[in-house]
Amino acid sequence: MSEVKFFSGENIPLEMHKVRIIQKLNLVPIERRLEAMTEAGNNTFLLKNRDVFLDMLTDSGVNAMSDKQLAAMMEADDSYAGSETFTKLENKMIEIFGKKYFLPAHQGRAAENIISQIFVKPGSVVPMNYHFTTTKAHIVINGGSIEEIPIDEAFQINSKDLFKGNMDIDKLNAVIEKYGAENVPFVRLEAGTNLIGGQPFSLKNMQEVREVCAKHGILILLDASLLSDNLYFIKTREEQCKEMSIREITSALSDLSDIIYFSARKLGSARGGAICTNDEKIYLKIREFLPLYEGFLTYGGMSVREMEAMTVGLEETMDENMINQGPQFIAFMTEELLKKGVPVVTPPGGLGCHLNALEFVDHIPQNQYPAGALASALFIVSGVRGMERGTLSEQRDENGKETFSNMELLRLAMPRRVFTLSQVKYAVDRIGWLYENRKLIGGLKFIEEPKILRFFFGRLGTVSDWQTQLVNKFREDFGDSL
Repeated sequence: MSEVKFFSGENIPLEMHKVRIIQKLNLVPIERRLEAMTEAGNNTFLLKNRDVFLDMLTDSGVNAMSDKQLAAMMEADDSYAGSETFTKLENKMIEIFGKKYFLPAHQGRAAENIISQIFVKPGSVVPMNYHFTTTKAHIVINGGSIEEIPIDEAFQINSKDLFKGNMDIDKLNAVIEKYGAENVPFVRLEAGTNLIGGQPFSLKNMQEVREVCAKHGILILLDASLLSDNLYFIKTREEQCKEMSIREITSALSDLSDIIYFSARKLGSARGGAICTNDEKIYLKIREFLPLYEGFLTYGGMSVREMEAMTVGLEETMDENMINQGPQFIAFMTEELLKKGVPVVTPPGGLGCHLNALEFVDHIPQNQYPAGALASALFIVSGVRGMERGTLSEQRDENGKETFSNMELLRLAMPRRVFTLSQVKYAVDRIGWLYENRKLIGGLKFIEEPKILRFFFGRLGTVSDWQTQLVNKFREDFGDSL
């Protein structure tokens, strides 16, 4: 992995690309940002993009495409069946992951839907290093439950453990013993665990998980949506892998997996998804469901143009100087915030920079959604849209009681090749100011609460007039500045 040292001694990430096409941004006045947040019910998902300055909600489907990806989209073969575009993508999947069978899906959660319907039955228990919102929902809908068994360090906001996404092997053995291997349809490993700060697992840990699963005849399911960040961290942090290429690491992880699925909105910088396996029986089971939910076997609900872009994007994921961009910018942002005393998740992970809302706004109780309140406040003072990853992203239990999250995080995603260094510095500046004035931030309460995946379209109100006070303080300090 090449590194560039600056004479000044500063640790500054270097963009390994140049900008050739731009998209205009708007930075609307703070008064309009307050109105927009009120209209959105204090839910950043419901904001209109015209009111957003820096969109750090997610990296899903918003990563910048390369010139080669855009060019490839013009070559798409739009045949309904037997498309040459599908053959290109199939060959690339086989080349990179070494799996014989590839089935396309329109995105990652579509793959989860089919996999859950096939393997999860009432009483099934799925161990995983940590859940993702849609993954958990699909398993529960099909009558199963999950057991989250990451290592203890996963829930330590600040840690020196470089692989907080590792699965606890002792806990895995205990879960299998408790429920019986026959009730464990698969063990799920998520690369770059989304909800606990984009933390990776190591190749060594996956090898240990494989040993346990092989002993009990249990499948390993790899969610590779955030694989590119995890590959970078394995390459740079794991001693046994420092001399391995990205392709070699990818192959090693794939060989340990029975099924790989992912969202190409993250991996490959295109809109689509995939399921891969070497097991013909599994392939045939999935094949029956694909036309029912997705489309024919050679497009699976994907646009052929996106499939062309995905083929190129997967190849670019094997480039060390491409996959280092996200983690390096995230590390820079994290370190700059630490200098200001802002509580963040460490070590820096992938996907984005994560603010620790439990400490940032420690005066807000969890039943008033501190991470959601912080997301609302940050947008008002900066135009930066982040995503709540805490109690709002959970759902109530069967008795209607709130399920408090292990962590209350505000994720500030770093889409690949999208933001400039000055934009990151702007976000750091506004976050720093907000931290100095954090006691002005108040809690939220639901005024419209869906039962499932409420964080997508639920609406909340404030428990006091704290947002007006925040705007007044901003005007006092910044005057007419936006």
